[in-house]
Amino acid sequence: VQLQASGGGSVQAGESLTLSCAGAGFSLSDHSLGWFRRAPGKEREHVASINWSGHLTHYGDFVKGRFTMSRDNDKVRLQMNSLEPEDTGVYYCAADRLTRGGTYTSATNFDYWGQGTQVTVSS
Repeated sequence: VQLQASGGGSVQAGESLTLSCAGAGFSLSDHSLGWFRRAPGKEREHVASINWSGHLTHYGDFVKGRFTMSRDNDKVRLQMNSLEPEDTGVYYCAADRLTRGGTYTSATNFDYWGQGTQVTVSS
């Protein structure tokens, strides 16, 4: 099972990026999904999660309304607006191997991980 994340890049503060994640050999449909990030020198942290149906989402406190996570069948997206230099890091998508789960904030709830996509925000 592989998850493929894409959409990272280098932007200026205040700009936007949209990250995408798709499954290779694994359908994301009906699985809880999450985005995590690891900033340089910091621990991995939860960014956003969405439940199996797409009706529920949960965001890290630092998001403050700037990010929106959405899904459609076999793809999940993270729309990131008003990016700040503190958002710099490697972003990972993750999936729960079980179906019909909720919005999880702990990495231990996720079984499959993407390779990560780099987001760099300059001031």
